[in-house]
This record gives sequence, C-alpha cells and structure tokens, in this order.
Amino acid sequence: MHRRNVSPALSWSGAPAGAKSFAVTMYDPDAPTGSGWWHWVVFNIPPGTTSLPKGAGDVKKKLMPKGAIQSRNDYSATGYGGPCPPPGDKPHHYQITVFAVDVDKLPNAKNDAASAALVGFDLNSHTLAKATLTGLYGL
Repeated sequence: MHRRNVSPALSWSGAPAGAKSFAVTMYDPDAPTGSGWWHWVVFNIPPGTTSLPKGAGDVKKKLMPKGAIQSRNDYSATGYGGPCPPPGDKPHHYQITVFAVDVDKLPNAKNDAASAALVGFDLNSHTLAKATLTGLYGL
C-alpha cells in the first residue's frame, strides 16, 4: 500500500430526499488485474452525514459516523488502502464515488467481511444517485 495511506477528506451535498444512507468507494480501473482494484468500500453511512474527515478510512481512528461499515478492500484489509500503481505504469485513475442509497442498511452486505463485489451488488439495486471524482496518481 502507499506509504501515506491516508484517506482524503470528502464532503457532499444535494442528496435526493429519499436517501436513507450513503456509501463511498474508491476504485482503480487501471490496476493490472483484469478486474481493477478496490481501495476503499464504506457503506451504511447515516443519512445526516455530509462529510468524512481526512483519515476516516483508518478503522483504528474511529472517525466514521456510528453505524458506518468499512469492508474489505483488495489489499485484504478493512478500511482505506492508498494508491500504489506499479512503478513505470502510466498514472492510474482513482474513482471516488459517493452513493445515495434508498435503504438504511444494505441487505446482503452485513459486516466488514463483505467483498466489494457484494457491496456493489447491493448498490446496483439501491442507488438513488451517485457522484464520482476521479484523480490521477503515478509513481
């Protein structure tokens, strides 16, 4: 993982009135895996939340709102795993997406052992709106 490994501060506004929770993901579609790389998966973020502080992806710091679950990333850890493209690769695209969700708790992703694919399955059928910010990073 990237040596600085600190999740960015995020804020959002304008969620649909029916939003009962939020989710946040960070995904690298350029990872040389054939399926990309999930760096961060957070779900069941309470509906009154409009921001996450810098470093909230460190589960030990307990900076997430009560009830939010940080599940497994592709580093086989919970919480945030920073960018770490292979040396010499072109800069990778890191897509941070905030999802407004129509349920307070995802129905299949139950805890921090949920895979990004399972969380994505739930989000696919329960997302009211989403916004994505894409950043580039290379070594």
